[in-house]
Amino acid sequence: MTMPNLAKIAAIAAALLVTIAVSFQLAKADDPRVLPSPAVDEHSAAASETAVLAGGCFWGVQGVFEHVKGVTSVVSGYAGGGAATAHYEIVGTELTGHAESVEITFNPKEVSYGQLLRIYFSVAHDPTQLNRQGPDEGPSYRSEIFFTTPEQEKVARAYIAQLTKARSYGSPIVTKLEPLKGFYPAEGYHQDYLIHHPESLYIQVNDLPKIAHLRALYPTLYRERPVMVTARS
Repeated sequence: MTMPNLAKIAAIAAALLVTIAVSFQLAKADDPRVLPSPAVDEHSAAASETAVLAGGCFWGVQGVFEHVKGVTSVVSGYAGGGAATAHYEIVGTELTGHAESVEITFNPKEVSYGQLLRIYFSVAHDPTQLNRQGPDEGPSYRSEIFFTTPEQEKVARAYIAQLTKARSYGSPIVTKLEPLKGFYPAEGYHQDYLIHHPESLYIQVNDLPKIAHLRALYPTLYRERPVMVTARS
């Protein structure tokens, strides 16, 4: 091996270490916090309900909610734009209006919509980051709640007001609220990405800590075996 090759390898290794360090610094912005239960919550008699939430890369958000008791399905996808542009490469242009989102199907008799929002604001993402989340930048990584009913809108607005009044964060909550016009499942390789790729540096730095925080902070809402979109191998 020649010296120029050694120098090149050293430079690449140094750049990688810088990237890792930056990722860890950015991840600190997602430090979890125990939040109070919503003072206003939904009381549904339905057997099943759907919530659509956006909070950065859908890999981690999906991974968190797959471990929540009462949740029966979590699908990664796109919301906020049209069906024709609901494709990963097109959404990545940041011109479609879409946000990477998750569609959560849950039993409201086991976990309420308000409790899902509690996890969303506490460990799934940082609601004070505008059009970004950790190392990911752009409006497709924005914080947004796509409510499906007037009752969900009421609960979400009340909880944001409650957290704001309590000064739960050092910066303003920038989470947007918008009625859901359509949810479009992401490509198959994105589903259960965290579960299938735990060795990924991105997953280890940005997403696995969120699941650990869920387990530590909300043990009564945590379940060890995640619900999955894809079949287990």
